[in-house]
Formats: sequence, structure tokens, C-alpha cells
Amino acid sequence: MPPTDASTDAGTAPETDPGADPCPGPGTDSEDTLELRLPEELMALLGGAPEPAGPGGPDGPTGSAGPTESTGLTGSSGSTGAAGSTGAAGGSAATGSAGATGATGATGVAAAVGSAGPVGSVGSAGSVGPVGPVGTAGGDLLDGVAEWGPTETPVGAFQLVPVRVERDLPLVTRWMNDPAVAAFWELAGAESVTEEHLRRQTDGDGRSVPCLGLLEGTPMSYWEIYRADLDQLARHYPARPHDTGVHLLIGGVAHRGHGLGSALLRAVADLVLDRRPACARVVAEPDLRNIPSVSAFLSGGFRFSAEVELPGKRAALMVRDRALRDLL
Repeated sequence: MPPTDASTDAGTAPETDPGADPCPGPGTDSEDTLELRLPEELMALLGGAPEPAGPGGPDGPTGSAGPTESTGLTGSSGSTGAAGSTGAAGGSAATGSAGATGATGATGVAAAVGSAGPVGSVGSAGSVGPVGPVGTAGGDLLDGVAEWGPTETPVGAFQLVPVRVERDLPLVTRWMNDPAVAAFWELAGAESVTEEHLRRQTDGDGRSVPCLGLLEGTPMSYWEIYRADLDQLARHYPARPHDTGVHLLIGGVAHRGHGLGSALLRAVADLVLDRRPACARVVAEPDLRNIPSVSAFLSGGFRFSAEVELPGKRAALMVRDRALRDLL
């Protein structure tokens, strides 16, 4: 990472004359202050005697920031909280580094736990921390997925509905235990396995939102909409701010093999671009071995960008660009 502006000139200070007196006496250029005592009458006109600095004074015991400045949060990467943001980077331990005026303190801010992608994919614990404000629309970092509403597709009206674990766990668990799904998601097993995967997202900071996909009102697919620029995936490709990622599985066997995946991928990608003006690209990283999935992304308006080596799999980086959405 290049040095900051403050450090680029490090080591360029003028050399000191070895023979110079390190403690110059009175009358030299180092004497740049003059002690003056103002008349009491003038002090009265100016508002009275000045308050003493130090303990009890306006600067605090050691001249630290006053009450209008709060302490930012510093995570594992040591980033400093910006104004109005959490400044967390993979963690939320308060270390006392000063944030900007009005920065959010530790109170009431949830720890960043990372988005949760399929096992062997991206988004496990330890992913890059959020760099934006937590208090975004809809309580997530994705401009309020719950408020995106339905969209018309060639196969019918489709809507993303954020998962409620208590309501949706049995259905999602059943899908995860389908052999065709389990081969790539690796979440087969008891409900507790799927529950842990879901709660890492629903109890997280809002960078990943698990959803049911409803086609004409019927749940038939599971989606994860996540901030790719805040995910481990960003370490493996040149991410841009607000890149948004998608994970998808088609739940019922009856809905597979009829082109539904391609139609819905195109619809969801365009929905992301419509609802997230700051997002210029929708990205995905299906396993290269999952030929039907890669094919569905290509047919759904994504382009193949690169092969990327991720923890546990070699993936195809698929991208749908805002600038090319009318051409692909």
C-alpha cells in the first residue's frame, strides 16, 4: 500500500549543522514567543480571566480531544473511524484511536462477522471490514434489499425476500441437503449447519443478505446478495467500491434445466443495478467445475472475466457491467 501524503516526504528534512548548539540561548531564531500580561481592564472586556489549561480546563487533562470528538473503532487492519462511520475492518474492538468529529463509538455498534458464502467460497469470518456507515437504508449495506420490491421477468414476477431464520430454516435446510446442491455448497446435514450459515449473515453488519427468491409468490430459490468489495473476494480481483456479489441455488428439481436460472440471474443483476446507483458491477464466482452454473451466468448477461484461486475452489469470475447491460 503506498505511503500516505504525510509520510511521502519522510527523511527529507534539512540536515542539521553538527556544530550547532542544540539548545540555543535567548536572542536566537528559536525564540518565537513573548510573554505579555494583559491589563485586568482589557481582560474584563474580553470576557474575564482565561480558564487554565490541563486538568479541569477546556483541553482536558492532557490536551486530548474534548467531548465533541468521540473515539473511533479500529479493527484488525488498524483503520481509523471516519466521520459518521464505524471504521471497523474485520473487527470492532475499540482501541482508543481518535476518529473524526462525530465518529461512531463502540456503543451500539455490532461486530463485523463477515458475509457468509458457500463453504469453500468467499465471505467467511475474517473478511475485509466495512468502510462505510452501518445505518444505511433497510438496515444493511446494500441499500435496503427488503425494500427492493418485485420485478417482472420473462418467467413471471420475481421478488427477493430476506430470510427469517425462524420461518425459513426448514426449507433452506432441505435445499442444502439436495445432493446436487450439497456438492458445491457443502452445507448438508442437520438444521444447525444451515442455521449457523444463515445467522452469520442475519446477525452480521449487513454486508451480506440471505434471501428467498419468490417466483409468482412461490419460494423456489435461495440467494445471497453481498458487498463483494467488503468481502474476501476483493483480495483476489481488482474490486471497485460497491461491487455487489450474488450467490444462487435453484431449490426445486422441477425448476432446474428450463432456463430459469439465466432469466433470474439477469433480472436480479439488473435489479441490483437499478436499486444501487453507486454499484457499477455485479460479480459472481461460481466453481469452475459447475458447468451449468457458469453457463447460466453467461446466458444471464454476465461476461467471463478471469479464473481466480479462492480458498477451497478455483472459480470463474463473472461480471455484469452497468455500462454493458444493454449489450449483453
